[in-house]
Amino acid sequence: MANKVEICGVNTASLPRYKDKEMHDMLIAVKAGDAKVRDEFIRGNLRLVLSIIQKFSGRGENPDDLFQVGCVGLIKALDNFDMAHGVKFSTYAVPMIIGEIRRYLRDNNSIRVSRSMRDLAYRALTAREALGRELQREPTVDEVARRIDVKREDVVLALDSIQDPVSLFDPVFNDDGDPICVMDQIRDMKNTDARWIENLSLSEAMKKLSPREQHILTMRFFEGKTQMEVADEISISQAQVSRLEKNALNYMKKYV
Repeated sequence: MANKVEICGVNTASLPRYKDKEMHDMLIAVKAGDAKVRDEFIRGNLRLVLSIIQKFSGRGENPDDLFQVGCVGLIKALDNFDMAHGVKFSTYAVPMIIGEIRRYLRDNNSIRVSRSMRDLAYRALTAREALGRELQREPTVDEVARRIDVKREDVVLALDSIQDPVSLFDPVFNDDGDPICVMDQIRDMKNTDARWIENLSLSEAMKKLSPREQHILTMRFFEGKTQMEVADEISISQAQVSRLEKNALNYMKKYV
């Protein structure tokens, strides 16, 4: 996809490049109803579509199809763009194009749910709605399973099978600026930037120690050995191990 020169009959190597000022002037003309400038503006933004469909490479999808869908998103973005909001067109258009492509991929997903599974899911939904009216509250999965006389696990599996998948890149909020995606609201408490920098700093600090100090800290903090076990292994006293360990840690603290 990345090396494709012609896509949907368009020679990507010959696509025009416009400066921000030129794009802004063209937008004014487009909003004034100039159809010729509109076509040229769309053509001038096809590189934006091309850059976005690169993110979807490796899915086995035809790049021509993705490009056409992306162009639909581009046109929708142009039709709905309001210059009064004071944001760049590309900032507004990117989530629109991505959303259009993701809807296409979702609707053409190769994963198919069996008819029997769908039927069970709809029976469960119907039973849940009826129980909700009777109990005046949200029924539990066990109550739904008993109502339709199937196993609890089958009800859970059936209901999960008809849920639309959510992409990490799906926008959940957009206030006339960069959108906030699902991925932005998911926090990894373990693999954070701070933890990565900390590990890198520790690694660099370890390199500044002598080979003996590195060996002692490795056995103590990475292999979980006691000071006595370390002393026996390298044939020194436990007091010496304690002193070398303390000195090494103090140096590393200062370095970090």
